[in-house]
Amino acid sequence: MAAPSLLNWRRVSSFTGPVPRARHGHRAVAIRELMIIFGGGNEGIADELHVYNTVTNQWFLPAVRGDIPPGCAAHGFVCDGTRILVFGGMVEYGRYSNELYELQASRWLWKKVKPQPPPSGLPPCPRLGHSFSLYGNKCYLFGGLANESEDSNNNVPRYLNDFYELELQHGSGVVGWSIPATKGIVPSPRESHTAIIYCKKDSGSPKMYVFGGMCGARLDDLWQLDLETMSWSKPETKGTVPLPRSLHTASVIGNKMYIFGGWVPHKGENTENSPHDCEWRCTSSFSYLNLDTAEWTTLVSDSQEDKKNSRPRPRAGHCAVAIGTRLYFWSGRDGYKKALNSQVCCKDLWYLDTEKPPAPSQVQLIKATTNSFHVKWDEVPTVEGYLLQLNTDLPYQAVPPDSSAAPNMLGGRMDPHRQGSNSILHNSVSDTVNSAKTEHTAMKGTSVKSKPDFRATDSNAGLHSPLAPNASNNNSCVTDMLWKNEVDEICALPATKISRVEVHVASTPFSKETPSNPVAILKTEQQWCDVGIFKNNTALVSQFYLLPKGKQSMSKAGNADVPDYSLLKKQDLVPGTVYKFRVAAINGCGIGPFSKISEFKTCIPGFPGAPSTVRISKNVEGIHLSWEPPTSPSGNILEYSAYLAIRTAQVQDNPSQLVFMRIYCGLKTSCTVTSGQLANAHIDYTSRPAIVFRISAKNEKGYGPATQVRWLQGNNKKAPLS
Repeated sequence: MAAPSLLNWRRVSSFTGPVPRARHGHRAVAIRELMIIFGGGNEGIADELHVYNTVTNQWFLPAVRGDIPPGCAAHGFVCDGTRILVFGGMVEYGRYSNELYELQASRWLWKKVKPQPPPSGLPPCPRLGHSFSLYGNKCYLFGGLANESEDSNNNVPRYLNDFYELELQHGSGVVGWSIPATKGIVPSPRESHTAIIYCKKDSGSPKMYVFGGMCGARLDDLWQLDLETMSWSKPETKGTVPLPRSLHTASVIGNKMYIFGGWVPHKGENTENSPHDCEWRCTSSFSYLNLDTAEWTTLVSDSQEDKKNSRPRPRAGHCAVAIGTRLYFWSGRDGYKKALNSQVCCKDLWYLDTEKPPAPSQVQLIKATTNSFHVKWDEVPTVEGYLLQLNTDLPYQAVPPDSSAAPNMLGGRMDPHRQGSNSILHNSVSDTVNSAKTEHTAMKGTSVKSKPDFRATDSNAGLHSPLAPNASNNNSCVTDMLWKNEVDEICALPATKISRVEVHVASTPFSKETPSNPVAILKTEQQWCDVGIFKNNTALVSQFYLLPKGKQSMSKAGNADVPDYSLLKKQDLVPGTVYKFRVAAINGCGIGPFSKISEFKTCIPGFPGAPSTVRISKNVEGIHLSWEPPTSPSGNILEYSAYLAIRTAQVQDNPSQLVFMRIYCGLKTSCTVTSGQLANAHIDYTSRPAIVFRISAKNEKGYGPATQVRWLQGNNKKAPLS
């Protein structure tokens, strides 16, 4: 984590949708990139559910249904996958709850659940300000504040330190409460404390950490409960312990517990001598506890002033949620009162990146032309942009312009055949070529997004394996090599069919021959040039910025500063040239590590592009395979070839080395793949099970790059957020 002076807080100032009214005592959880807020209040308790999409910066109010709970504040709020549990809280002044509700966020369906009481003892009493923590299939309830009076207008507070365990059913529902027998000294009664659960990756049992809270006076003690032995202890810590506080937040990212805000003693007060009489104020102090070393680190102290309003102002009763390595903070009270005992609440939303982002996936190719690449990479959560670089000082061999067939690595030439004949091609994967895949579902003519969709789906269409049990193929074949340079592209399918495919493009055209004596060029150090900084995870690359004289790289991974591109010269991409790419994500902590290197080659003028818009549909004979002509045919298309990956002993020994059989050669942009041919298909399990096809086009100069299609096998039904 950065030093205090280097913390780079960001205030979200641009967003859309219905913004919830400011409040305190609310709770928040995260489901993927969504921050879900419920309850709290000011001038009345809020009962609506608000959702903030951290990617699109959009607030929205989902249309919830079912047993919608009443509004509550200072309640328990945990998330288990895509279901959320709400327990207890204040439903009106002086009246507290001990009811349990479940929200299925995939359908926005509320349900009131009734857990079985403990085998011995009473279930939890109504309360507020308790902690409610999830680990595995159990929730752990500790402490809180109860009202001893039956008259809600006559509040008689009773601080609690009881401990309950709630067992959950898988997916939905609960089993019941239990009261575990614990060992050691139990923490003193308290409310408005925090509790988190952490387990070391390499060893150790899960442990619950309770910090601070209120029991007439604010507390600064730290307690640990081993959830396997149920033993309480008070760990010894190093560093500066945060001031006593309540109504703060505790969030875990990695092995650190981040403590922000809350009520603390006023500067200069001696809380040990007169804890009940001293003055209290809100704070914006920020610390973390390393849960492996038990050492506190202060990032923002209580004495640090913020004259530039560069971080959240002091607050308590706010909410905090971790999404990836980013912490979000929203609303809360600032300590002042308005008329009628209403609080002055903050209306702002802030976030803080706690560490540099991880490396993105390798750069993937969508389309290559003679002088440009359309590339993409997988999104990294909670980043502000991506730095894309390429390497220009690379050896390459230009492909001869009169190629007419795929390169024969055994010295022969592939003899084109008519439909029904079979040529076999072995698949070779270069070590420097990106082969990362992302599977997509395409249906009803639209590309399906990889973002979570929180709307229900009732699609029951299933896609079954079309393999026939007893078909065989005894035709002779010629062995050739097909280079694979695979990238993702979503393929839309006809509205009358539902199928699933994954499309890749090989950017290197088939060449007539392969050089037998590769040229080795020695370089002292790779030179990386910036293509630019991109907001999204796609880029159209036709130019790059030349390195300043004497520099090996423009941007350093440890520094978020980038050069002024307006002062640098640009260089166009060159046809028939190999370029290496890498990408790094950027957030408030700087530029993260770069991805693994991908290598692509610009097309050679005159060769056709790859066929596009591949469609697969089932028919009585097997399947119907169709495609669109290349967008850049570079002349007349003479024929197309389609290939099917087949089962062989070689593939069984080395699944990454696919063997392809030609199933079609002709001028039409479609063909039928029979059940007999599909019976020999190899099922590729590199990601999800799929049958693999390849399609390429040929013009007067030869074959261009191939489009690879992975036809996904299995059940097509996919629930949102699954």
